[in-house]
This record gives sequence, C-alpha cells and structure tokens, in this order.
Amino acid sequence: MASAFTLTLLLGGAILGAGLAFRGGELLVEAADSLGAYYGLPPVVQGAVVAAVGSSFPELASTVIASVRYGAFEIGVGAVVGSAVFNILVIPAVSALAGGGSLASNRDLVFKEAQFYLLSVAVVFLAFTLAVVYDPRGGDSLTGTITPGVAVFPVLLYGLYIFIQYHDTMDNRLASPFGVDPDAVNVEREWARLMLSLVVIVASAELLVRAAVGFGDAFGTSAFLWGLTVVAAGTSLPDTFVSVVAARRGNADVSLANVLGSNIFALLVVLPVGVLAAGQAVVSLRTVVPMMGFLVAASVVFFAVLRTEMRLTRREAYLLVAVYIGFLAWLVAESLGITSYVG
Repeated sequence: MASAFTLTLLLGGAILGAGLAFRGGELLVEAADSLGAYYGLPPVVQGAVVAAVGSSFPELASTVIASVRYGAFEIGVGAVVGSAVFNILVIPAVSALAGGGSLASNRDLVFKEAQFYLLSVAVVFLAFTLAVVYDPRGGDSLTGTITPGVAVFPVLLYGLYIFIQYHDTMDNRLASPFGVDPDAVNVEREWARLMLSLVVIVASAELLVRAAVGFGDAFGTSAFLWGLTVVAAGTSLPDTFVSVVAARRGNADVSLANVLGSNIFALLVVLPVGVLAAGQAVVSLRTVVPMMGFLVAASVVFFAVLRTEMRLTRREAYLLVAVYIGFLAWLVAESLGITSYVG
C-alpha cells in the first residue's frame, strides 16, 4: 500500500486532470461549433459528429498517451468502455433532469442511431476476437495482439457513419444546433481557442492516465479498473457539458445524438488510433468480455426506456443512474477481490 502522501498526490492529479478535461472539452466544443456554423456544416454533422468528436477528444488523448508512453493499452480500453457506460447511463439521465424532468426522442435516434451504435460495439468486439484468434500472445488462448491491419477496419466503418450522416442531412440544412450566429464568429479567435483546448486536453489526459497507473500500483489492482472509473469519468465531463447545454436549450435531439455520436467515435476511432499510434496492442478477452457485456446490457436498458413513449422521463432517468451505481458497485467488488470476472 502506498503512503498517504502518494495517494493524496494521485487523487489531486486525478481531480486536476478531470477539471482540465472539462474545461478543455468545453473550449473545444464551443470553438468547434462556432467554426462549424461559420463554415456552414449541416446540423447533424455539428451535433453528432463535430460536437461528439470534440467532446471525445479527451478519450482519444488518454488512449494514445496510455498506449505510447506507458504501454498500457488496457487503460485506453477501460477509459473508452467506462466512458461509454457513463455516457449511455448518466449523461441522458442528467440531461433529462436538467431539461425539465424529461428528454424527448424520435425514431431516427432510437432506430437508426441505435442500430449503428450496436453495430459499432459488435465490430470492436470482432476486432478483439480476431486479434486473439489469429495472433495469440504467449500461448494464452484468450490474449492476442491487435495489429494495424485489424485496427483499421473500425475506422473504415466510422467513415461509413460520416457518409450516412452527411447524406441524411444534405436536404435539411438548418441553423446551428447550439444557436451560433455564423456572422458573429471571429474565425481567428475560434481557431486559437481550438488549439488551446487541445493543449489543455492533452495535459488533462496525461494527469488522468498517470493517476490510473499510480492507483493501480498503489492498491495492487488492474490499471484497467482505474481506467474504467478515474479516466472514464474525467474524460466524460465534456460530453456531459454538451448534452446538458443542449437539453437546457430544448434541443433533445442534439443532446442524445451527442451521446451516441461520442460513443460511436470512441469505439470506432479512439481505440484504433491508440493501436496505430503504438504500432500494436495486446488485448485480453478475460478483461474485455465482461466490460463489453455490461456495455451491451446498459445500452439495451437505455434504448428500452428511450423507446417507451419516445421520451426519457424523470423516473427512467433515476433508473439509469441506479444501473450506473450498480456498475460502480461491481467495480468496487472487483477491486476488493470479492468478485473476479474481470481478468
């Protein structure tokens, strides 16, 4: 067990990293939306792609840093999966409560976006499985190496997602979903804010990943578990900001589209980029399967409550929060050795 001083430093670094992730993500999303409005991007591209990619940049930075600097790709996987669970359960609930107690939906979100999101989960799991089947590591039948050739397939699927989103909105160009007036945009200032936000986010990612590694060493637990909690929660703050702001402005579609778009980007782009940056990465199905399984279960609960009356009510929001608390309780049980599903 590490000293109290060391644990205090790690906790302080995690809190500072989360704060920087929130502020950096806030700056990035605001700048990206202003630039999107200035350059006339369609609203769904701004909401489900630009805002989603911007608010997911902390996960991207964390995964690359964990893979390249620390050789700990599992922290990136934990951050992405943990963030996806947080996004699908907590952010819609908070957005519904902040938006007056409910959050309206529509069939495009429930069916089209849901199908592509679940397809993204399946493709990522397939990539992990291919790594284990065709490139096993160290004689372990459940551990394999993800090569760039395997990692590129999810990225290609994300290209299809962009293609579909773009063509679905070409005939429906509306105002910016966040109410940005293109004529009032100072384009030089917004590009400067965008660059500053990237620097802040990279710094936050370094602090969060360092905290996850430190906590893992201090408590003798898997860094993957800390990636699922510390890094995931910290990097999800920008997504929370985007969705809550959209919900308060009465734009429920953008609020929910950001959640799904962020998860799709994290699964199809963030994880593969981590592999490509490191050259290759080791993955264990013992670790991945339980977490991916919970992500699927959480997604089923989310889409089920969203489908009822095409609205997320206050009671359903509390249900989603309760499911996430159950998720955290499970992770605590794993870290204490009470359960051992995560290898």
